[in-house]
Amino acid sequence: MATKAVNNQRTEENRRDHCSMMASRFRGFLPVVVDVETAGFNSQTDALLEIAAVLLRYDDKHQLYPHETLWTHVQPFEGANLDQASLAFNGIDPHHPFRFAVTELEALKKIFEPIRQSLKRLNCTRAILVGHNPAFDLAFLKAAVDRTGIKRNPFHNFSTFDTATLGGLAFGQTVLARAVKAAGIDWDNENAHSARYDAEKTAELFCKIVNLWGHARSIG
Repeated sequence: MATKAVNNQRTEENRRDHCSMMASRFRGFLPVVVDVETAGFNSQTDALLEIAAVLLRYDDKHQLYPHETLWTHVQPFEGANLDQASLAFNGIDPHHPFRFAVTELEALKKIFEPIRQSLKRLNCTRAILVGHNPAFDLAFLKAAVDRTGIKRNPFHNFSTFDTATLGGLAFGQTVLARAVKAAGIDWDNENAHSARYDAEKTAELFCKIVNLWGHARSIG
């Protein structure tokens, strides 16, 4: 019983340590990696078709890692534009029955609720979107929030982390596939351009850069 109590105490101490690290590392912000797939480039008129978000954590060695992926297909909102060139590029059939897509409102609830729980658990004030083209992803998220009237968007209204810039700094590559490969991370072209795959690879890239920078600071 004494051993179990000690282990429980260590587990709780580790949890508090991880929470403190996340809250302090990014000035109270919780980085959440996001990728969206859409039927065009205009967030006001073009359909949002997929959302993926990757939650991050610190491990026992103080290394940031992808912890959980949230992901869903999204039904085009009523009157949404479907640009055929964009659909040909990402390979999405918005009306395919096996997409099992949900409404924008359901999709945002599915993505936002675990993020809100993580904010509370990790003592962070706001989520900050991490993306390879974060202005694009954030614009589509905000447009969907406006259309659905959903309350309490967990993401900062305009601040983001840009892995294209970070990839250029760390590895000399700004294209996602090239930056990922330069970082020594596997990349599969067949799976690219799905929100889930791109978000998970972006998350791996972001964690690799943050961990390398942490190492550089510790020996600098």
